[in-house]
Amino acid sequence: MAKSDSLLSVNNIHTYYGDSYVLQGVSLEVASGQVATLLGRNGMGKTTLIRSVAGLTPPRKGDIIFNGASLAGYTPYRIAQLGIALVPQGRRIFSSLTVRENLLVPTSKLARGKFSGNSGKSRWNVETVLEEFPQLAERLGQSGGDLSGGEQQMLAIGRALMANPDLILMDEPSEGLAPVLVSQIGEIMKSIRGQGHSILLVEQNFGLAMDVGDYVYIITSGRIVYHGKPNELEGETEVLDRHLGI
Repeated sequence: MAKSDSLLSVNNIHTYYGDSYVLQGVSLEVASGQVATLLGRNGMGKTTLIRSVAGLTPPRKGDIIFNGASLAGYTPYRIAQLGIALVPQGRRIFSSLTVRENLLVPTSKLARGKFSGNSGKSRWNVETVLEEFPQLAERLGQSGGDLSGGEQQMLAIGRALMANPDLILMDEPSEGLAPVLVSQIGEIMKSIRGQGHSILLVEQNFGLAMDVGDYVYIITSGRIVYHGKPNELEGETEVLDRHLGI
């Protein structure tokens, strides 16, 4: 089922929380060097999909293929070592650690293990991350909890880049941010894509999703109900109204 240029293929997965049936046969793909965006209202399964790919809530049925290999049975830390990084909803930075310490978390011996994304490439280190996020350079010795919401989001993205991943999972990166910061996060995602990383983006900000996405999926009640290019979705007024309230 996977296309030759697909970095990630999610094939008919079914994911549960206990007896709650959340993802009901979801399939999607993320092509190499592209941004795939997943849109949907609250409670439709977007974050569960991210958690399924990351191994935090593994699907009971179906398969997830990354770089040509199945992730079935892999623990979250091994999935991370294979080249998938997570920017979680709510940022989840370590508030008691400094900005530098937060950035260095993915470089620990335990985090690296014997696996590596990007075929051993190491484009990202503290210096290159700070070039991408100059605001963080001024806060390097400050605790993560002292940063603004926008700075914390940049730190969460920078921390993910420090793992030099092939694929970055981003869950609602614009949440709680002022419009000017949302625009900045969008430019950061375009820059990351331009440097060869793929992104699976979960987002409720329709404008941001359409601006950065190369391909768009809409999920409703645990099922993909639409997929296509952003310019195609713009003309689907019935789909936008029914599933996104736009």
